[in-house]
Amino acid sequence: MDRVHRVRRSAWAFIPARGGSKGIPLKNIALLGGRPLLDYASRAALASGCFERIVCSTDHPTIAQRARELGLEVDVRPAELASDTATTQAAILEWLARQGDWELPEFIFVVEPTSPFLRPADIRLLLERFDADIDAVSAQTVALPPHTHHAWNQRRLEGGYVRFAFAERKAVNFKQEKPILYIFGNLLACRTACLLAGHGLFDEPSVGVEIERPYDVNIDYPDDMSLAEALLRAGMVDLPHMSPVTDLD
Repeated sequence: MDRVHRVRRSAWAFIPARGGSKGIPLKNIALLGGRPLLDYASRAALASGCFERIVCSTDHPTIAQRARELGLEVDVRPAELASDTATTQAAILEWLARQGDWELPEFIFVVEPTSPFLRPADIRLLLERFDADIDAVSAQTVALPPHTHHAWNQRRLEGGYVRFAFAERKAVNFKQEKPILYIFGNLLACRTACLLAGHGLFDEPSVGVEIERPYDVNIDYPDDMSLAEALLRAGMVDLPHMSPVTDLD
């Protein structure tokens, strides 16, 4: 008989940090502002004070070593869940299934190393809002996209010709204010019981907390890293949890 987990009122953080990356080799420990990328979101999670456990899931020994230096738990991800096609949700479910006698938490937060400008306050606020909404299945931060990225302004290029992707909708709203649309921000959470019951990480109802740009920067490609470096140098992001420099650096 399958063991039934009891779920109690607490939160764990799951940090997915595979070693494979096509855009930036070993992206999760590539240097940003002289520090491994993994440091940023991990330190935000540690400084938030929200988590009973913070676990880095990785298949790479160098990432695992850095995670331990930061004071994180390390879970060695199975090879079949370390490919480019493996999903974070599958990795979380496999990890939860191996928790032995641990009493599972009410909330699982997905803390992405690729969101370096995540702040402890973002985490605390999302947990507070999520905890207050008993009907919510998931929670996420969101941000406003640049004006030119709005859905009504998007185009298709087909056969060398450009046309609006949502021409009919744009025509209706041409003289009206565009509806406010958001993009994903920098943090995702779900109820453990809902995830185990088959819900997806973004299933609805999903609590939303708006964050301002440029804290939504996500690192996928080298130009994203260059942008993040420029923002750091220009002092356009405030990350007090990254200072002062400690012996971890």
